[in-house]
Amino acid sequence: MRAMKLDLDDAALFLRVAELGSLSAVARERDLPVSQVSRTLVRLEARCGARLMHRSTHGLSLTDEGDTFAAHARRLVDTRDELAAALRHSRSGPSGWVRLAVSPVLAETVIAPSLPSLYEAFPQLQVEVLADDRMSDMAREGVDIAIRTGSPQGDNLVARQIAEHGRQLCASPTYLRRFGTPQHPDELAAHRLITSSASPGLNRWPWDPRAQQPAGAFYLAKGHTRSDNSALTMALALQGVGIARLNDLLTRAHFASGALVPVLDTWFDRSRVPIYAVMLPERHRLPKVRACTDHWARWLSGEVPAGLVPA
Repeated sequence: MRAMKLDLDDAALFLRVAELGSLSAVARERDLPVSQVSRTLVRLEARCGARLMHRSTHGLSLTDEGDTFAAHARRLVDTRDELAAALRHSRSGPSGWVRLAVSPVLAETVIAPSLPSLYEAFPQLQVEVLADDRMSDMAREGVDIAIRTGSPQGDNLVARQIAEHGRQLCASPTYLRRFGTPQHPDELAAHRLITSSASPGLNRWPWDPRAQQPAGAFYLAKGHTRSDNSALTMALALQGVGIARLNDLLTRAHFASGALVPVLDTWFDRSRVPIYAVMLPERHRLPKVRACTDHWARWLSGEVPAGLVPA
């Protein structure tokens, strides 16, 4: 019965403490005395009848009870915010915070440049970007939208395809002037290749089925330089470190500017792979979520309002 008296503002503050792992960080963020944030935590623990956080010199961490409380509190706070947004929607359009989970490289190359036009169209929206290569627990972390490539996993998710991408070999003009442009895959053995240390499957470069294929189903790239994420791989290619096989969503602006150029374009497979906006069933119809997914689908298709295209 004590839980029925839960103050949702207290629950929201608790969730922020859990995210930042520090009372003082939350106090600075909200311009509150640290003592007030501490009293809120003590009050919540008293009402729950359980310790919700471990305190140590290294910071704060959730107890098992705190982890359970956080999962339920997230749903309660989200429901409150959704209700407020729905009531405002009829007056001012989609509004409120949208939590987006996306890989760091897509966050930098797609989401960041798309936000000015999103805010221009929907000034009441606010976006929190969770840039991480891992697969997030959407319900527990309060994620509204996760952008994922390939087939979405989980029967309890709603997936909307918003784009597609392929991969192709590329290098900088600086690299090619120094080491030459390969004309046949056999020449790659003499070149400096940039490969993945995190996903070995990305080092198997499949042949284009229309090409006169060398032996095997793919070319096994052996790296002169290895990277554990796509953002760094692209940076290495731009700096002239070597030849890389990259997502064409990431390279299209660099191809347009001439900073990167295609290599052996007719030899390797460029089949398209879908990109999905993945949402929980109870959230995908929310106006703020629909507004964001519609906008990113238009952005990825090239339908960008005039004057808002990044330089």
